[in-house]
Amino acid sequence: MSSPTPAAPAAQPRKAALAAWIGSALEYYDFFIYGTAAALVFNKVFFPAENAAAGTLLALATFGVGYVARPVGAVIIGHIGDRFGRKRVLIWTLLLMGLSTMAIGCLPSYAQAGTVAPVLLVACRLLQGLSAAGEQAGANSMSLEHAPEGRRAFFTSFTLGGTQAGFIIATAVFLPVAALPEAALLSWGWRVPFLASAVVVAFGLVIRRSLHETPVFESEAADGAAKRDVPLVVLFRDHWRDVVRVVFASMVASVSTLFSVWALSFAVNTVHLPRTAMLWVGVLANVVALAAIPLLAAVADRIGRKPVFVAGALGSGLLLAGYLWAISTGSLVAVFVMGIALSGIVYSAANGVWPAFYAEMFPTRVRLSGMAIGTQIGFAIGGFSPTIAAAVAGPGASGWVPVAVLGGALCVVAALAALTARETFRVPTRELGQTSHSAGARTARTATV
Repeated sequence: MSSPTPAAPAAQPRKAALAAWIGSALEYYDFFIYGTAAALVFNKVFFPAENAAAGTLLALATFGVGYVARPVGAVIIGHIGDRFGRKRVLIWTLLLMGLSTMAIGCLPSYAQAGTVAPVLLVACRLLQGLSAAGEQAGANSMSLEHAPEGRRAFFTSFTLGGTQAGFIIATAVFLPVAALPEAALLSWGWRVPFLASAVVVAFGLVIRRSLHETPVFESEAADGAAKRDVPLVVLFRDHWRDVVRVVFASMVASVSTLFSVWALSFAVNTVHLPRTAMLWVGVLANVVALAAIPLLAAVADRIGRKPVFVAGALGSGLLLAGYLWAISTGSLVAVFVMGIALSGIVYSAANGVWPAFYAEMFPTRVRLSGMAIGTQIGFAIGGFSPTIAAAVAGPGASGWVPVAVLGGALCVVAALAALTARETFRVPTRELGQTSHSAGARTARTATV
């Protein structure tokens, strides 16, 4: 019989949640400033100025390129995290994200280097994608495995609260930059948020180096039989259905990228709403989300993951159409109301619950791999949704309808995938993800020891 999992110190769940929150905030600051720059300036900095529409499409495509690297990074980083520990992954992802982001701030423009400039931009974006592949899965695994029973959704939601904080910081940094004269913005102003990642890396390293490994992972690592398992083999042999389920459920992330990238570009470049006002929509929505995410996660600890996630996914599909309609009217009051309702409240239901919902589908020895691979394939679809939206959108202010249909369809797919999952909010942490095959294999191993 295996030994019981050692208890975590009383303060460790709070410390793990705080480390996940701060680390994700710092990490996703880097990621979100790229999306903002792609929507506002990269079409003019890294691509020929002769064709503005083509430049916008290509700039949004570079945002999606980062998601191409994510499934590859998920395989690599997931294996490392399940084999060698969550803490090691979190430090490595932070360094890679910070250094690649600073490199973007040093790149030459298209006017200076020609086609070399967008090639270098894509290379840096791929490195960002590799880093992001393991960031949330590692932080979610760390906080869930430290969390007390019955409060796992609440504690893991701080990872997503950190992501929202990263968006707020990134947008707040871009507000004074976006207010610069056009010439200053395109020459040096856009570089400032990227170079500021030096501060991000320093703070992140201090926080994450102080965090302890999780007790359940250490218990698994001490199991000699488990050490002989290859996490990816176990994952795809015993848990492939849950990987597929997470892939489809993760498509709900398209709401975030359509909101923060395509809708921003649509509002500023097509409807000609003020750039600064649209950035404030994102800031205020995410301030609301900082409170909504843990509250809705606490609800999921009481009534279950599935009802909260499904309501958030379906509601987001409806409100996305309302938000795009509000932009098309040119009414800033309607834009602020619909934007805050969508991104701040309704999307927070799905966004705040998925860290626990997805993580609880897998046992400890494959949790990071299962979450990383499943989410990053789904997020890749969401990452390219602004590019797809730019391709399918109609002309003028009324061109938002096909984009709303696209976003709504992806939300319906996510909700249906979630409905097929097991409800796990009352399952003890050590029993999460146990299939009949894996439980039988564990029993057989124990009997031979």
